[in-house]
Amino acid sequence: MLLNTAILGATGYSGLELVALLRRHPQLAPPLLLQRAASAEAKTPPADLADVFPVLGLSGQHPLVPFSWNAIADGKVSLLFLATPHELSRELVPEALSRGLRVIDLSGAWRLQQRAHEAVYGFADADPAAVAATRAQSVYGLPELHGSAIAQTNLVANPGCYATSIILALAPLVRAGLIDVERGIIADAKSGVTGAGKQPSPRTHFASVADNLSAYGVFTHCHLGEICEQLGVAASHVTFTPHLLPIPRGILSTIYVNLREPSTVTQIHQRLVSFYAGQPLVRIFAPMHLPQIQHSAHTNFCDIGFCLAEDGRRLVMVSCLDNLRKGAASQAVQSLNLMYGWPQTEGLL
Repeated sequence: MLLNTAILGATGYSGLELVALLRRHPQLAPPLLLQRAASAEAKTPPADLADVFPVLGLSGQHPLVPFSWNAIADGKVSLLFLATPHELSRELVPEALSRGLRVIDLSGAWRLQQRAHEAVYGFADADPAAVAATRAQSVYGLPELHGSAIAQTNLVANPGCYATSIILALAPLVRAGLIDVERGIIADAKSGVTGAGKQPSPRTHFASVADNLSAYGVFTHCHLGEICEQLGVAASHVTFTPHLLPIPRGILSTIYVNLREPSTVTQIHQRLVSFYAGQPLVRIFAPMHLPQIQHSAHTNFCDIGFCLAEDGRRLVMVSCLDNLRKGAASQAVQSLNLMYGWPQTEGLL
């Protein structure tokens, strides 16, 4: 029997990517597409996802159903994807779990275990005790680091796109104790405009983005907390600066570190290759060759390369991925596959 899934939030960019991936997944029935009721000021909500994204073809093939727990029950849904604002995910997940659903949440609502979400995401919880109990069940959904835990959980907190690119690049070296963290980690990351979400803002209008490159969220970006927690480093040792590129999609993170002891190109390369052995969606480039956004855009891979200075201690790493795929939707499908015992690449390659 095919697994029944549902998506709340399919009308966003990541939601659209998720719909496309789930509809071609060989183990899944077409997902139930849910939408919240429109506000009093808003227009009548669309009846079909193709009305929002004409690229899907003729209207009528992707019906949007008003969200309700009864609709989920009637659809015999086993797993719910949330591509919703952080606050809404905090509200819905405890109820979903109590109803026996498994959840993959693409928001930042459950990613942090140690840092307070109020400080990072700017909202307080009505019931902190209930939130703490739910958060204790969540697993950070980075399959390359937490595959075994993802397979056993009912709640996956899908990582942020910037965080994915930076954590995957650094984890092999940080875990081996090779990086001199005290000297600082500098992560200079650049993303296409879809990384800012579908809701327009003065910063994402064409006139602001075209022929431009701008930094934002310096020292305040919410993905910094994920990076620090997952790498086990203090925020004071990480300088993370995101930038907005005048392109639709893709992330390139350039990361500058110092090594504790002199190393060789071969040693660094072997460490990366061995760490990601058996992880099919991470591609390690040949030594001294660097990935580019065009190599990973519209794919489900994270590409990692590096250059090592002649002194053997100054290391520059470059990590690229598609922010809507490996940075969001396809990473969620990876977790889905792990949760149901399927190959990580099922429906992705």
